[in-house]
Amino acid sequence: MGVYIGNLSYDVTEADLNNVFAEYGTVKRVTLPTDRETGRVRGFAFVDLGSDDEEQASIDALDGAEWMGRDLRVNKAKPRENRR
Repeated sequence: MGVYIGNLSYDVTEADLNNVFAEYGTVKRVTLPTDRETGRVRGFAFVDLGSDDEEQASIDALDGAEWMGRDLRVNKAKPRENRR
């Protein structure tokens, strides 16, 4: 399902996230949502890794860690809720 990363710096890029999470396994996809009106990063992202074990290793290592001047929140991503 993937990993949710919150409290990200607004200067982060997909390449930054790919580099950090590659230390814990094979990065399949990085999703970095941006604001529709401003195009600015919204401060959170999702990363899909190769296996559940790789995802758990990244969560254990990075949750609460300081990166780019921010304390990260890293946990299992939850399924998207249908708001309609």
